[in-house]
Amino acid sequence: MKPIVVLVGRPNVGKSTLFNRMTRTRDAIVADYPGLTRDRHYGHGRGGGKPYLVIDTGGFEPVTKTGIMAAMARQTRQAMDEGDVIIFLVDGREGLMPDDKTIAELIRKSGRRYLLAVNKAEGMIRERVVADFFELGLGEPLPISSAHGENVQELIELALEDFPTEDDDEERAGTVKRPRIAIVGRPNVGKSTLVNTLLGEERVIAFDEPGTTRDSIYLDFERSGEPYTLIDTAGVRRRGKVTEAIEKFSVIKTLQAIDDANVVVLLLDARQDVGDQDAHIAGFILEAGRALVVGINKWDGLPAEQREHIKREFDRKLGFLAFARHHYISALDGTGINELFASIKQAFAAANAKLATPRLTRTLQLAVQRQQPPRDGLGRPKLRYAHQGGMNPPIVVIHGSALHAIPESYKRYLEHFFRDAFKLQGTPLVVQFKSGHNPFAGRPKRS
Repeated sequence: MKPIVVLVGRPNVGKSTLFNRMTRTRDAIVADYPGLTRDRHYGHGRGGGKPYLVIDTGGFEPVTKTGIMAAMARQTRQAMDEGDVIIFLVDGREGLMPDDKTIAELIRKSGRRYLLAVNKAEGMIRERVVADFFELGLGEPLPISSAHGENVQELIELALEDFPTEDDDEERAGTVKRPRIAIVGRPNVGKSTLVNTLLGEERVIAFDEPGTTRDSIYLDFERSGEPYTLIDTAGVRRRGKVTEAIEKFSVIKTLQAIDDANVVVLLLDARQDVGDQDAHIAGFILEAGRALVVGINKWDGLPAEQREHIKREFDRKLGFLAFARHHYISALDGTGINELFASIKQAFAAANAKLATPRLTRTLQLAVQRQQPPRDGLGRPKLRYAHQGGMNPPIVVIHGSALHAIPESYKRYLEHFFRDAFKLQGTPLVVQFKSGHNPFAGRPKRS
């Protein structure tokens, strides 16, 4: 499972800038205004071949007892409890502040591994900028500049040095011994009930109150003599509806479970409209490249008019999940569960399918014959051959020339063509282009 790196510090010390640097995104809003990050941000990063999840917390003012700053402090404490490594960020230009000492004491008491990073150190003498912060007793401070990237890679490598390099050879070879199935969705859609139905016993608490499951639970079981692991996750609420700190940080556990799974079951509630949060969860599943099956729960007893409405809602808001099978089920009564599990097995097999190079190339040639890529000026991109570049999800690497000019619409056409040709139902498929080297590039033209 990916380690969790938590960024902690006073307001306006540069945590969001460091988050953006670590995730190579601009997801966290950055401005020179204290307390701008009131909620947490979370994202993916990779350092030295090691993937991780990073949490950007709100500015930490530990002595505040009321108001939004107190709520942010509670969130930060919860993140520290659930993180694997804490990066404590301080401001090298402001120097040591009283709140820094209070935060340092809380970090020591957390029992988590920690690193002390002195930010905004660009253009400053190393020994001088870190001198005051030895007083915190958190080891040797590392001067960095999150805005300019100075020493950020070193900081990431230090944070991850106790964690192994990612080893996904087993999954790339398609030899996973015990497929992991994550059940995800909004609170109270019936995730725990579905888990209990699949297990055939009440192994997780399930009753009609949102947020019963606070953490991800891993459960080994067998079905038809084959071993599996089920992951029951905490519900992901819409941000405005998340109030308790412990629920805020159950989101990161859900994201970890998706990353750790081979197949994800996205569970929806047929008695509620498809919400934006359902689409956000689906988007994260796609981003993680996980095989997917959609279960629409609580289907029993619904009138025909409502059933038609939910089908239209699904097609309208989650049309980008057309590659995944969807099943109308009742987790409580067990209706549709066998068909759901058959699709889970099919999606797992598709995600780990081995695609032979000769057949991939023939399929590519057929796709081009049916629809050529659009012209780029006077010429047209040439797609010559294809081979498999990875599994879970399947990656198809296409070689040729001028492939940079291929538009996204044609790339999507190829994805659909390969998926249909190889019957890859239930898994995302990634198409990558690799243009050949032009031996005449850069040579002067003959007159």
